[in-house]
Parts: sequence; structure tokens; C-alpha cells
Amino acid sequence: MTEFDNGLTKAQSERLALLLEEMGEAIQMIGKIQRHGLDSFDPTKLNTPTNRKALSLELGHVLYAILLLSAQRDVFPSEIDKSATAKAKSIRMWLHHQDDAVLERLLQKAITLEGLFLNLTPGGVEMKIC
Repeated sequence: MTEFDNGLTKAQSERLALLLEEMGEAIQMIGKIQRHGLDSFDPTKLNTPTNRKALSLELGHVLYAILLLSAQRDVFPSEIDKSATAKAKSIRMWLHHQDDAVLERLLQKAITLEGLFLNLTPGGVEMKIC
């Protein structure tokens, strides 16, 4: 039997594991919101955030994981941007309850990952927002 090697470095595997974990936590919060609402919270714990705040925190963690993958060139920011733009165009006919003006502004004014990472260098990342 041949031993399989996925070719990932330990650093790449760690970054993917981080994204996987953070996406799972965001999905879990979405499930709680679907069941209990955005402004609900865990009444059994003191000083617990609302589900809305908890989702915001988890999405921030997902964004960081995506930025880390992009900064390390595990994924291509330009391809993520193209995919997001294509989705923004194709999903509109299937979104029945969204404000068209908001959707149009998002399509026209989106901050892109490629714009965030203008200067990727072998020694690090100089982040700029264009």
C-alpha cells in the first residue's frame, strides 16, 4: 500500500485547520440565530453577548483566517475577488428579500482582497487598502 502525502506543509495545514475551525464556529452561531434570533443570548451565563455580536466576532475570525491564507499565498486574492463578484451578479435573481440598492452598492464598491494585499513580499506583508 502506498503512503499518501497531501503535500501540505505543517504551516499550510495549520492555516487550513484555523479556517475550518472558525468557519465551523460561524456556522454554529448561524444555527443559534436561526433557532433563537439575532438579539437572543444565553441566559444561563453572565455578560454573554447577543447572537448578533457573537456572529460578528466569529465572522471576524473567519476573515482573519482568509487574510492569513491570502498573505501566505495559499489562496489567490484575485481569484477570491473574481468569485465574489461573479456570485454578487448571479445571486441577485435568487435573493427575494434584499434591498436592490444595497446589492448594487456592494457590487460597485466592494473592498477586494487583492486591494488589501498590494505589496506581498517574501519577508512579510505590507498591507494597504486601495
